[in-house]
Amino acid sequence: MNRFKKTLLALLGAACLALSVPTTWAGEGHDHGEAPAVAGGPALPRFAAVSDLFELVGVVNGKQITLYLDRFADGSPVKDAKLELELGGVKIPVESHAEGEFEATLTQELKPGVVAVAATVMAGEESDLLAGELDLHEEAATTETQRHGWQETLTWGVTGLAGLALLIAIGRRVRASRKNIIGGAA
Repeated sequence: MNRFKKTLLALLGAACLALSVPTTWAGEGHDHGEAPAVAGGPALPRFAAVSDLFELVGVVNGKQITLYLDRFADGSPVKDAKLELELGGVKIPVESHAEGEFEATLTQELKPGVVAVAATVMAGEESDLLAGELDLHEEAATTETQRHGWQETLTWGVTGLAGLALLIAIGRRVRASRKNIIGGAA
């Protein structure tokens, strides 16, 4: 095999390797088993409100809001705390479920947009007002930006095949021109 063919084969091999779908192979005993299942839906909306004393995180799931109240200094749950919550100026009843964990139920689901969050925390002799924002997006906008899947893989595959066809065509043209030069001199 001449030097040109070896170079062309090396380039084609590198192109195929670079454009192939990334895959990892492991020998027996070196694999990590089945990959864990990944949730396919969007993440639930969240908000955070922080002060020098406390940190409040809320997770919205439809009409249900789960609230986690921790001490800002060390992240430990706040013991024996009482919490008052306002969303967009409307007071929401809050129930304590565990140490530093609360739950609230909305009368109706929140509409898309930015909602002001205010929480008053009372824990023993400490009290504080926490403020934050909850940014809710429409479902269609969230899923549109997350759609990749097979369409993106197909695009990369077609692009790779087109590149490979181009390299083969160039190789044939170079080979044909060399034969013409060599044949013409003889």
